[in-house]
Amino acid sequence: MASLLRAVATSCSTPLLSGVACAKLQAVKNVRTPCLRFFRTQQALQCSASPGVPYKQLTVGVPKEVFQNERRVAISPAGVQALVKQGFNVVVETGAGDSAKFPDEMYTAAGAAIKDAKEVFASDMLLKVRAPMLNPALDAHEIDLMKEGSTLVSFIYPAQNPELMEQLSQKKATVLAMDQVPRVTIAQGFDALSSMANIAGYKAVVLAANNFGRFFTGQITAAGKVPPAKVLIIGGGVAGLASAGTARAMGAIVRGFDTREAALEQFKSLGAEPLAVDMKEAGEGQGGYAKEMSPAFIEAEMKLFAKQCLDVDIIVTTALIPGRKAPILITKDMVESMKDGSVVVDLAAEAGGNIETTVPGELSVHNGVVHVGYTDLPSRLPTQSSTLYSNNITKLIRAISPDKDHFFLDVKEAFGYGTMDHVVRGSIVMQDGKVLFPAPAPNNVPVAAAPIKKKTKKELEAEKAAAISPFAATLTTTGAYAGGLGTLLGLGLCAPHAAFPQMVTTFGLAGLVGYHTVWGVTPALHSPLMSVTNAISGLTAVGGLSLMGGGYTPTNTAETLAVLAAFISSVNIAGGFLVTKKMLDMFKRPTDPPEFNYLWMLPTGVFVGGYGVALQSGYNIEQMMYLGSGLCCVGALGGLSNQKTARLGNALGMMGVAGGIAATLGLLKPSPELLAQMSAAMAVGGTAGLTLAKRVQITDLPQLVAAFHSLVGLAAVLTCVSEYMVEYPHFATDPAANLTKIIAYMGTFIGGVTFSGSLVAYGKLQGMLSSSPLMLPGRHALNASLMAGSVGAMIPYMLDPSYTTGITCLGGVSALSAVMGVTLTAAIGGADMPVVITVLNSYSGWALCAEGFLLNNNLLTIVGALIGSSGAILSYIMCVAMNRSLANVILGGYGTSSTGSGKPMEITGTHTEVNVDQSVEMIKDAQSVIIVPGYGLCAAKAQYPIAELVKLLVEQGKKVRFGIHPVAGRMPGQLNVLLAEAGVPYDVVLEMDEINEDFNDTDLVLVIGANDTVNSAAQEDPNSIIAGMPVLEVWKSKQVIVMKRSLGVGYAAVDNPVFYKPNTAMLLGDAKKTCDALASKVRQEE
Repeated sequence: MASLLRAVATSCSTPLLSGVACAKLQAVKNVRTPCLRFFRTQQALQCSASPGVPYKQLTVGVPKEVFQNERRVAISPAGVQALVKQGFNVVVETGAGDSAKFPDEMYTAAGAAIKDAKEVFASDMLLKVRAPMLNPALDAHEIDLMKEGSTLVSFIYPAQNPELMEQLSQKKATVLAMDQVPRVTIAQGFDALSSMANIAGYKAVVLAANNFGRFFTGQITAAGKVPPAKVLIIGGGVAGLASAGTARAMGAIVRGFDTREAALEQFKSLGAEPLAVDMKEAGEGQGGYAKEMSPAFIEAEMKLFAKQCLDVDIIVTTALIPGRKAPILITKDMVESMKDGSVVVDLAAEAGGNIETTVPGELSVHNGVVHVGYTDLPSRLPTQSSTLYSNNITKLIRAISPDKDHFFLDVKEAFGYGTMDHVVRGSIVMQDGKVLFPAPAPNNVPVAAAPIKKKTKKELEAEKAAAISPFAATLTTTGAYAGGLGTLLGLGLCAPHAAFPQMVTTFGLAGLVGYHTVWGVTPALHSPLMSVTNAISGLTAVGGLSLMGGGYTPTNTAETLAVLAAFISSVNIAGGFLVTKKMLDMFKRPTDPPEFNYLWMLPTGVFVGGYGVALQSGYNIEQMMYLGSGLCCVGALGGLSNQKTARLGNALGMMGVAGGIAATLGLLKPSPELLAQMSAAMAVGGTAGLTLAKRVQITDLPQLVAAFHSLVGLAAVLTCVSEYMVEYPHFATDPAANLTKIIAYMGTFIGGVTFSGSLVAYGKLQGMLSSSPLMLPGRHALNASLMAGSVGAMIPYMLDPSYTTGITCLGGVSALSAVMGVTLTAAIGGADMPVVITVLNSYSGWALCAEGFLLNNNLLTIVGALIGSSGAILSYIMCVAMNRSLANVILGGYGTSSTGSGKPMEITGTHTEVNVDQSVEMIKDAQSVIIVPGYGLCAAKAQYPIAELVKLLVEQGKKVRFGIHPVAGRMPGQLNVLLAEAGVPYDVVLEMDEINEDFNDTDLVLVIGANDTVNSAAQEDPNSIIAGMPVLEVWKSKQVIVMKRSLGVGYAAVDNPVFYKPNTAMLLGDAKKTCDALASKVRQEE
């Protein structure tokens, strides 16, 4: 620093200071020249208008690097031009930039003078890459060539080079160490370590690819399949992230490990799979580096590395601890466990290396594994490295001395964190020969906040629950119980007759039993559950039978409506039980024991025949019959808890319905003519139901269920209106008249919505209507108006006792509810049909409950509560599987409860297409296969060729399983039934929660006609409209083949990143034809 100031001493003319200096020299004869220079320097500073030395009086020297194989140069021609513009005089040693492709002519053109080494080292400021060392050409140390008191800017590493610091101190040098630039925001442009690390990370992957014997990207060629390389990056600093980005861009499967959560998130953002150990320990150290971890953590990570070494092809290590020897992360045993031809690149080689078998500075081979141990990776890209380093130096020089005309260093011992004073003090490790390293801690150092980790749904729920005080939680619970018990008291107080409390009791108990019973049903049998509840809901026939009258034919409108209700209900009963039987028979296995179904005639005969005998003997035990029928219906649902007892459940359902109808007939004691009318209505309806059930294909099951739901709704409407007509003459004297009217009105409303909504669902599923949601303008306002009209019509209905007003209001609510059913269901897309069907199923149950209250019939109340709770629970399961609320689905909404407010991420990359032959090769190479079907399999009816393919693969000794998403298909459990129909054993068909953890260890996944249910955007993009939706994590397997007609989006209209991942191949075409071709090809190659 003194030499910089000394240069201006001769230009000052201050007699006073000059005289003082002379007087001191005369008085002190032994004073040394430096003392004279010091006073002259002070004289110059006193004369200057501002502190420092004019740039034009300073010379900046750029010597040629003499370190072995060093090809970088400290300043590029562009950097020279920037310094000259600032006012500096720049001299460059002859040939300094030749290795970096910067010839002397470029420096001359930029304004530099070309000099020899000695003249360059005599400069006031010296810019270098490597620390000063012995110059073999001049046989002298570079420090000895430096001018005394000059300034050096270079990589120094003062902690590791104390002898070098001592030599520089003797030269009274001022040293700016590029390796000591603080890692703060304001210094990012000066951070040469990051610049060089970025280049080293890039070059590491390029060298790995050069020494690796295969492609990085996976390819499917006519000659065969080439799997993508698997790359493990250890260390998520600048070098590690640069390596990850480069490897990912080259098509490799990249995994990244770091002890810091923030670094793992950065790995993930680059498309790499972040790896972590099952231990919670923060890895953030000072200055942005990772800290040294605990022994337990190190042991866990070493186990992780050992496992990865068995699988990956390339490892790049970048782990450094400042001021310490690099830690050994990959041991000799781990290297020897790697595949022959693997490559390891040790970016920490210069500090001892992270890999035990690395030879620093050399390319070596150990046990067939190529080791890249070069310590000069940035120098192997000299032009790029020199350009970035030059930018870092020139920006630093201009930043630490911002004065326009003078160079001046203001070094402070007290400074704030992240300021330029912090940068100046941290970078200057020596001033005028005085060692300033290490720098004191800055003031106001921010406390490093723990990285924000995305919380899981369970964690968010637990956090939300914890936020509620115990008092508030208890108050809410007790309030709910108080409200429920108070409601029961209110119902008791306003009960119109003694039978009403009994009906409420039956309803409550049946609801509880149904709740617990339905939760026990296995998801694979959700379709049979829907079918059997459909059949049981046919007990609306009890209402129709109760209201029928006349002789062989009805005699009035009410009786006609009752006949129609009985007829329609009979269609449901016969058709529902037959369809359930067909489905359950598909789950039979050849190894199952023989069944003797005819023996079920025994309990049926005891139940129904015994009642007939009791009736003939004068006993009225109808209520016990209703109880028995209700229990049988509960058993029907309970039997579906697993495939082995499912057919028992269907048999119990038939017994319950038969007993209920028999008890109703016994209670009514119809005349022979009326009995003939009843029998004819039910026989015709039953025959129609059986005919429909026999003809229906399993792939058409959802629309059949929807059609049956519409019949239940229509039967409920007819029964309620008929009951009003029959009971109207008694309203004036009946104390329960108002209750009867309210229940008839509510039953009509629920039945109307169920009827029209089910018809729309049928049309969508059958293809008669577009499956796209119909977004009518102002549809929410329209639905609100329809609801308000339905509620408003109840006022004149209850207040005006006239028959005309009552029938008009019932007709009006029938129409309004029917329109509302259309508008609600039309706004729901085809992919949400599973929820629609379960909701309609629930509606039909509540309609049946209303009918039970209307007729004071315990059986209808029990069965209605069972079906209502069943549909409600299935609806809840479907909504959870989509991470959406029921209101969101029913109102035709988009987005999940986790969808953010930002812009969805853009998908980059290209997809890989394969043909059948190439797909068969991939199947042959796989030992474990998971098949993930979607609605596309249903639409293409590809279950039979898939079943054949599975049989062939199992015979070859491969492990084959299926993964089913809860909302795959158009009805809960539809895919399970389809696969059972084709003969796939049900024990290899697993639910999403059962199989998701197995994808990591799976060789190949075949995705057939699925899209949204395997869309990784649900986990990778917080702003996606399917964010947070549980999906099958197929992309975690080693290889994925997606079989679709096209790359088009699914119902959610979200692009699927899985299609563009390096381990995914697209086999486009019709699913059935493709599956047929695959099965045929696999059979031929046996």
